[in-house]
Amino acid sequence: MRIDVVSDVACPWCAIGMTALDRALERIGSDVGEIEVHVQPFELNPTMGPAGEDAAKYLSEKYGLSPEQLTVNRARIAERGAAEGFRFGTRSHVWNTFDAHRLLFWAGVEGPPGAQRALKRALLKAYHGDDRNIGSPDVLVELAAEAGLPAERAREVLEGSQFAEEVRQAERFWQEIGIHSVPAVIIDRKHLISGGQPSAVFEQALRQIAAEGASAGS
Repeated sequence: MRIDVVSDVACPWCAIGMTALDRALERIGSDVGEIEVHVQPFELNPTMGPAGEDAAKYLSEKYGLSPEQLTVNRARIAERGAAEGFRFGTRSHVWNTFDAHRLLFWAGVEGPPGAQRALKRALLKAYHGDDRNIGSPDVLVELAAEAGLPAERAREVLEGSQFAEEVRQAERFWQEIGIHSVPAVIIDRKHLISGGQPSAVFEQALRQIAAEGASAGS
């Protein structure tokens, strides 16, 4: 079974969805056979400058939210995250995530099994939990090393333009097939699960898809 997770590091619901999917996969174990998870790029704020913007101001203007509405939304997101085991901190800034996506693409191409997902988890925690600048090359290199990737190679990727075109091509591909909001979890390029669903929803869907595939193949 192949699972593609289309998401952005800047998306809080992606942090919830990724954590919930991980929990579902832990519970499933080897019950449905081998599972490959591929992290795919999507940018919520592709025109964000390198200096980023104040989060409260930017999100209020982008979504037309009052300060009170933004506070309520953040509390709801934090509650949902806690239910799945993800801790949200106070995110004060919105940063550009393109270099993070380049690094994730590199991890998927050159990294050992599991490194790409480990890096994605580290990025989500740094951005949403620890209020760190994941547009900073130094932060990105540190997180890559934490995920078991070679720091020197990570810095080499970030200092050049490697994987930039590959990321843009991947972004275009997912948009062209109809993915316009994230997280979007696509199983075997046929089944779509949208949004930051609870882990129980992911588990039920994956078991059902696996069972249907087994019936069709028997």
